[in-house]
Amino acid sequence: MNIRPLNTHDIPALQTVLEETGLFPAELLPELVSGFLTDQQGNDDLWLTCEDGGRAIGFCYAAPEPLTEGTWNMRAIAVLPLRQGKGVGAALVKELEARLKALRQRILIVDTSGTAAFDQTRQFYRNNGYVEEARIRDFWASGDDKVIFRKAL
Repeated sequence: MNIRPLNTHDIPALQTVLEETGLFPAELLPELVSGFLTDQQGNDDLWLTCEDGGRAIGFCYAAPEPLTEGTWNMRAIAVLPLRQGKGVGAALVKELEARLKALRQRILIVDTSGTAAFDQTRQFYRNNGYVEEARIRDFWASGDDKVIFRKAL
């Protein structure tokens, strides 16, 4: 496995990741990554791709939180379902954290749903050293809390 910044050639394979995971509509990806791909100097976002055998199998995306000093938000992480549970997601998170530490950033947060459908997601963050910091009841919808995890870098 190799983890590196996302490039234009990754988009089709990562759209497949999105189609198979349902994280967000795959057709949105080209627009979401366009600022990162065209202006890396003026764009603080960080998109990382994990590739195996020359094919992108997962990605993560993080951005600085506005009006904070050194706080970032991991806004998305997705891995091909057939590769989940094999350390790909953990490797992406570890690389993201290492890059942010090198930039002398302080905190990485991530939020997810509090429903039973996201039990494995919340356990993934716990297994990678994240602590539940806050819960906003009924945030996403009635009965669907927003759960915020935090990790000091």
